[in-house]
Amino acid sequence: MTEPAVELATLGRRIRHARQRAGLTLAELAARVDRAPSLLSSIENGRREPRLALLSAVARELGVTVADLMKAEAPSHRAALEIALEQAQARPQYAALGLPTVRPGAKLPTEVLESLVGLHEELTRRATIQAATPEEARRANAALREDMRARNNYFPEIEQAASRISAAVGHTAGPLTERGVGAVTAHLGFTLHRVPDLPRSTRSISDLRNRRIYLPVTDRGGHDPRTIVLQTLGHFALGHSDPTSYADFLRQRVEANYFAAALLMPERPAVDFLTEAKAARSLAIDDLRDTFAVSYETAAHRFTNLATEHLDLPVHFMRVGEDGVIYKAYENDDVTFPTDVTGAIEGQLVCRNWASRRVFTNPDRYATHYQYTDMGRGTYWCTTHVERTADGDFAIDVGVPFAHVKWFQGRETAVRARSSCPDPSCCRRPPADLAARWSSHAWPSARAHSHLLAAIPPGTFPGVDDTEVYQFLDRHGVES
Repeated sequence: MTEPAVELATLGRRIRHARQRAGLTLAELAARVDRAPSLLSSIENGRREPRLALLSAVARELGVTVADLMKAEAPSHRAALEIALEQAQARPQYAALGLPTVRPGAKLPTEVLESLVGLHEELTRRATIQAATPEEARRANAALREDMRARNNYFPEIEQAASRISAAVGHTAGPLTERGVGAVTAHLGFTLHRVPDLPRSTRSISDLRNRRIYLPVTDRGGHDPRTIVLQTLGHFALGHSDPTSYADFLRQRVEANYFAAALLMPERPAVDFLTEAKAARSLAIDDLRDTFAVSYETAAHRFTNLATEHLDLPVHFMRVGEDGVIYKAYENDDVTFPTDVTGAIEGQLVCRNWASRRVFTNPDRYATHYQYTDMGRGTYWCTTHVERTADGDFAIDVGVPFAHVKWFQGRETAVRARSSCPDPSCCRRPPADLAARWSSHAWPSARAHSHLLAAIPPGTFPGVDDTEVYQFLDRHGVES
């Protein structure tokens, strides 16, 4: 909704524009409508709101309608610039600089106005990025997750883009090989280059001038090198431009990840495989992983892309650390994830009775864990697998409501738990006898998750040092 001050500024500019077009001075128009020139001047400058009777009289004398004067858009490009400059200079951020106010009079060249407005817009953009906080990031993540839920985590436009590329390189079934990744890269007009000096803040760098993608010589953090390449290519295949906000950055990352998974596990063969497994009541993330030679997490993500759209299965997904903190989450089956006041799930502690926590207490934590959990909204069944990474162990958890467990391997498990979270008596509050013995005699030194407290790093691509990137490209530059 437009702010009142903006409406008055636009109204004033439209009156002035119509008056000048009619060839009248301010004094002449004031005489015709029997008002003081100073009043009309205040109205044209957006400082006074005219009564309807006066506005009607002004419109009549200028040969226009009241509706013409009340239009939301500025009457000209220059008028829009004048309004934008006045608004920018009225903000507290500008006042705090102690700089003089520039009056956008008729003698000020339009190109100067354009330059000043552009500078103000860029300063505002940079201030917004630098002021980004973890709370803002959590809100953006929550909004993105709501959008994913509304579409059942299925993006048909990305599926179509990936399908066209798969067909072009002849990948119709089975794992996508390194050669296949090279074919996709060439199809999109790039070449791959492994280098020993890639900046630590990056997983890859793309030289758009010379169409080269640089990767580290050794894989970092156990990431599948195929996935890194395909995610990078996804940005170009999907037509991404520089992200304009943290929310835009998140959306692009989700879309690029989706694109990579859709190439590693093309929709048609993946759906055929899952449909056949469902008919045999033998669905398993492990089997999807092995069939397409991907990580368990990638297979779990891909399953959530396709399960609701093609198999009519509501699902939930989590990536949980050993400390119980949720790093990623998605649901469309009404499971009760813990949330904060912003609606964010990431960063919250999952109930210690859920499968994603109990898997870490198993004698063999790396074996697939199946579990039924009775909750307030019903019973859910989960299949959980622990993956090792450079940052520690993470539980990858996929679950469905009890009514749908009949389609999955592992449904015969006798492992069962009960959760009443967020009721503190479930798992947050220690047993009374333990509390009685230790509540006055314990002082733990907490390991602070500093990344949850820090502001989001500034820049178009958060956390990336632009200087390092440009110096790297200088070192590896190719004459065009």
